[in-house]
Amino acid sequence: MKLIKNIQSIAKDVIQQEAKAVQNLADRIDEDFEKCVWTILNCGGRVVISGIGKSAIVGQKIVATLNSTGTPALFMHAADAIHGDLGMIQEHDVVIAISKSGDTPEIKVLVPLLKRTGVRIIAMVSNRDSYLGRNAHHILHAYCPQEADPLNLAPTTSTTVAMALGDALAICLLEARGFTHQDFAKYHPGGALGKRLYLKISDIYPNNAVPKVLEGASLQEVIMEITSRRLGATAVINAEGGMAGIITDGDLRRMLNLHPGRDFLDLKARDIMSPSPISVHPEEYAVNALELMQSKSITQVVVLEDDVVRGFVHLHDLLREGLV
Repeated sequence: MKLIKNIQSIAKDVIQQEAKAVQNLADRIDEDFEKCVWTILNCGGRVVISGIGKSAIVGQKIVATLNSTGTPALFMHAADAIHGDLGMIQEHDVVIAISKSGDTPEIKVLVPLLKRTGVRIIAMVSNRDSYLGRNAHHILHAYCPQEADPLNLAPTTSTTVAMALGDALAICLLEARGFTHQDFAKYHPGGALGKRLYLKISDIYPNNAVPKVLEGASLQEVIMEITSRRLGATAVINAEGGMAGIITDGDLRRMLNLHPGRDFLDLKARDIMSPSPISVHPEEYAVNALELMQSKSITQVVVLEDDVVRGFVHLHDLLREGLV
């Protein structure tokens, strides 16, 4: 095994070289790129991405990104296309063929077959003058003059460039379609990401108790309500049933620390409550409640609708939902 003394230097060179290639990619965005976007938007079908080797892996990632951002896409391996998979292509589809050189044997076999189907062909290629570049309707110019490895053989910089170009294409399509947070949530319903986009306070608070006392409640009643409901707080309501304030277990501890030895038995809820507590509407997104708690350094918020206390949401609820 070769002893390498400059590992950090090599790693930094690779990252800097790939970063420079991606940065230079911006200069390759031209009218043809724009035509690719409009071709996909107006095709009436799907985007079929094809490639072989590392380009195939890049293609699968781009397919996943397109599907998750509102552009229907599927992957077709270039080698499998000539053994039946070509049948997945429909009349109104657009095919993106990925190849750094644009001259691989598989691509040279695939392109004439694609032309017979009548679909539009987009080449994601480094060499515009390659076989693929000359025979495509449009070009996504993934220019890469040098790979990151010293032999200039391993697909490294070229795959990074292709991935970045695929992201640029997907986001342009997203913007053109007017893709919204709600659309994103529809395609990402699982896991914490999905929940951050669709979970609302109304999905959480009904599972909790609704601790509340009247303004005239005694200190003992306040303590019993907070303890029995296990949310660390209780709402204080007025005679009309409207929100008057909140008392947390932290309020009780601070009161005892500030006035040691005092007889508190004559105190009422109105004497120790915090008026105008922080609250959220039932239709508010849960992630916004989380951000509110974090910004105010609190662990629970009152759920309030038309000045009526509907319930509480605790930080632990959001933890259980995987939002934290």
